[in-house]
Amino acid sequence: MRARLLPDAIGRLLGNLTRPADPVPAVRRGDPDSVVDCAVYTGGVRRGRGQMPYSEAARLARRRGSFVWLGLHEPDRATMNAVAEVFGLHELLVEQAVSGGHRPGVETVGEVTRLVLRTARYVEHDQLTATSEVVETGDVTVLVGPSFAITVRHGPVGPLWAVRRELEQRPEVLRQGPWSVAYAVGSRMVDSYLEVSEHVQHDLERIEEETFAAVRSAEFAHIYQLKRELVEFKRAVLPLTDPLTRLLEMRGLPSGLRPYLVDVQGRLARAVDRVAGFDDLLNSVLQARLAQVSVDQNHDMRKIASWAAIAAVPTVIAGIFGMNFDVMPGIDSRFGFAATILAMVLIGGGLHRRFKRVGWL
Repeated sequence: MRARLLPDAIGRLLGNLTRPADPVPAVRRGDPDSVVDCAVYTGGVRRGRGQMPYSEAARLARRRGSFVWLGLHEPDRATMNAVAEVFGLHELLVEQAVSGGHRPGVETVGEVTRLVLRTARYVEHDQLTATSEVVETGDVTVLVGPSFAITVRHGPVGPLWAVRRELEQRPEVLRQGPWSVAYAVGSRMVDSYLEVSEHVQHDLERIEEETFAAVRSAEFAHIYQLKRELVEFKRAVLPLTDPLTRLLEMRGLPSGLRPYLVDVQGRLARAVDRVAGFDDLLNSVLQARLAQVSVDQNHDMRKIASWAAIAAVPTVIAGIFGMNFDVMPGIDSRFGFAATILAMVLIGGGLHRRFKRVGWL
């Protein structure tokens, strides 16, 4: 009996060893497509040419004088959790980086400073209509740590590949460490504000010409549309003034970057002044257009009243002579009809001339 059981047991054991194991569910480490670029910079120079894994970059950036710049575009939660594990980010920073639409601001959580900026881009259009999109916005979050800078971009606006390329051509700025990335991104955003404001100014000039032209359209819904687009642009530009001022007051900011950030602050002040001026100008144009509509309506009412007064003359005369009285002056005269028509024409013509002179017709 035991002799028969032993071969069966050995056979079952060998069968278990040769049978393929149950598949183990893979642990998702995030979407690799959300990683735009990752590089280590030492002494203001990029190490290597291609993109390297951020885990390896974080290890290399621990050396003195080095830091890693990781660029992300709309990362999911799994990607941010993996990045947070490598760089030691707080869970609040992960939660904020996953979602977009944040207001410009700056805050420090532990050793990491979070800077949020709004991106802006002018949408080209041949003619401004009631549904035209004038300004498209997004947001960029810059996480600055002791040896890393992580940029998280949401929306199609404001790609940072040009910022990285320009910054890599300025090694004296890159030597300032991770804060150089925050400066470069902020500088590019402010430049985009100035570019958008120039295009918006052209739209305002066209609206002004249209509003005060001799022949103008009765529609002005496109003015409201531009005003709505300007509100979105203002939300990107105006709130950045306070975070930039607080950034200049931070102790951890390298002294070599302060003159550059002061320059950015000056350009931002120009953009703020332009946007505020655009808003006032657009309100004035809108009020002028509404006043023109009111004047046109009054002019139309005066025309209607003038023609009603002229039409009332023959109506009154015809009503009087249409009465069924036996004795009426001129009713038996052979010239009565002609005299009545002549009186209608003379009185109506006199009224028309009078209304014409006073500008009612």
